[in-house]
Amino acid sequence: MAEPLASPWGTVRDREQQRALKREAVLRTAAQLFNEKGYAASTLDEVAERLGVSKPTVYYYADSKDAILLECVRIGLEMLRTAIRAVDAQGGRAIDKLVAAMRQYAEIATLDFGMCVIRVGEESLPPESRRKVRHMKAGLDREFRELIRLGIEEGSIAPCDPKLAAFTLAGALSWIARWYRPDGPLTPEAIADQCIHVLLLGLCSDSARTEVRAQREARAAAEPPPLARKRASRPRRRG
Repeated sequence: MAEPLASPWGTVRDREQQRALKREAVLRTAAQLFNEKGYAASTLDEVAERLGVSKPTVYYYADSKDAILLECVRIGLEMLRTAIRAVDAQGGRAIDKLVAAMRQYAEIATLDFGMCVIRVGEESLPPESRRKVRHMKAGLDREFRELIRLGIEEGSIAPCDPKLAAFTLAGALSWIARWYRPDGPLTPEAIADQCIHVLLLGLCSDSARTEVRAQREARAAAEPPPLARKRASRPRRRG
């Protein structure tokens, strides 16, 4: 009896893995193109050309250019959220978790999907997709705020407005995606180190830091409380 031939189509699992790899290649190539040329100037014809496949093949793995962008942004945001949650699950002080999360954020901003979140953003998406992306970004922002709030409670972070602090950190780290170049002189790890150092310790020397702190406290003491400022900004009604 002859031995049965091995199926040239492989197992279902093999085919699923191949499809997943091909889909990722389409998405990653699109993300690279969007980062280089901008979303509006990029076409799926160019994605197909870079991959050496036909345009219908690209459409097999994605319904439209909008759908590709949404998925690229979703993957980038999910990478950030997963990294922060993994750091949080390790336990320890909030400041240590925050530093680790910042490091992950900075390094992901140098990757194709992370760059796509920042360089392209959600403005190019249709309204429904834009709402989905903003919802994901809001969740990421809440996790940063919570780490900062816990750090203030434990005394490892100086008292501040967690919302404003989270916006500042995320804004600075996100901007890495705008200027980072893979062929530049610094590695992603070195960039993360230097950015975290500046954001957490600042540019001031110890003596200058004392002076800046005193100036800030003097300005705060001279300013009216927020409620008074709000009332002063209201136009007076004429009798």
